[in-house]
Amino acid sequence: MAELKYWVWFSRIRGIPRQDLLAVLEHFGSPEEAYFAGEGEYRHILERGWEPLLDKDMAESRAIMRKCDEEGYTLLTLNDSMYPSRLRNIYDPPFLLYVKGRLPNLSEEAAVAVVGTRRCTPYGLVTAEKLSYEMARCGAVVVTGMAHGIDSAAARGALRAGGRVVGVLGNGLDIVYPKSNEALYDDVASTGALITEYPPGTPPDGRNFPVRNRILSGISLGVTLVEAPERSGALITAASALEQGRDVFVVPGNIDAESCRGSNSLLREGAYPVFSGWDIMSQYESMFPDKVRDISGKSVRKLEEDAKQSLVEGEMEAAAKLRPKKERAERPEPSTKKVIDKREEPGYSEISVDPETLTLDERSVLKALDGRTHMDDIILRSGLPAQTVMSALTMLEISGLVAQEPGKMFVPTFRFTNQAR
Repeated sequence: MAELKYWVWFSRIRGIPRQDLLAVLEHFGSPEEAYFAGEGEYRHILERGWEPLLDKDMAESRAIMRKCDEEGYTLLTLNDSMYPSRLRNIYDPPFLLYVKGRLPNLSEEAAVAVVGTRRCTPYGLVTAEKLSYEMARCGAVVVTGMAHGIDSAAARGALRAGGRVVGVLGNGLDIVYPKSNEALYDDVASTGALITEYPPGTPPDGRNFPVRNRILSGISLGVTLVEAPERSGALITAASALEQGRDVFVVPGNIDAESCRGSNSLLREGAYPVFSGWDIMSQYESMFPDKVRDISGKSVRKLEEDAKQSLVEGEMEAAAKLRPKKERAERPEPSTKKVIDKREEPGYSEISVDPETLTLDERSVLKALDGRTHMDDIILRSGLPAQTVMSALTMLEISGLVAQEPGKMFVPTFRFTNQAR
């Protein structure tokens, strides 16, 4: 913890190019050693421009660390094990990351960025949300810039699928930009993480965002563009991705729409055209066979487990047939229990299921539903983490047991009988 203040000091040095600072860090091995060095050593490394290193005032560093401690932010240095390894290996990695939430171990995740213009079309919004929903269902960690338009739609889609989102900001963690995304910020931080290289209190200056974009692509395996005009930050992110050796995917857009001219031009230059989340995630199936799954929602490991279970059940059935008839007569086959019965209101139908087909989480969520129920109330009543509740609701929606209404309201289409509860 003591050496962390030197990382903050080092990351806040102004007036020295990042590559020169990297040379200083490589020479000394740590910011603490660089802090206690003198002018002669600085001159030995840098021919000119070394003067800012002589400013040893730690007041700003102490204030930043105090703010982070008050807000519960995590600081990750370039040498930390949880610092994203993909980001560490780019040309100009940030020396320090400020984190709100819980950053996944991205080296073990199929992280894919979804970016696009703020001035998008309704089609772009719908497509970004749908694509990110599908990607999250396929096992992706969705990375986004949290801006208006495509970025926000991508975050909403991934969250709706019960997935994790990493939002990369061009300002301090204590500033919500745009202000209308305050609830979205909270949702992302509660299930994934918000990260930035800018300390608390840094406003959303326009110059920060092009610099921020190298982090978006740097922590990702690939970048997906959904609508980008000829001059946009999304194209800067795509350019960073290409420089870093990342994949670039593009959703084909309206050839007459200004908002699609930049992204469509990348298709002409060889970017991957995509039409679904699986078009993207299938590229990483072999890299993450235990996590990346097709749109049916079953991972490779799950499919193998299902196959093994089928073999076990088949063997048990064969063994049962070999038992004497009297023994089998005394042990009747278990009948399917009616877990859910018909409601009297219109729009509900009858279904019979085995209790084992629902997970404990799904049953807890169903029990927490009382008519139209807000997601926050479901989380409170079930006592489950927010991400677990969102994942369970998604599976219940797919199964037709729950319907979602505007405003994060959920309605059960079936209910448990008293016996089943």
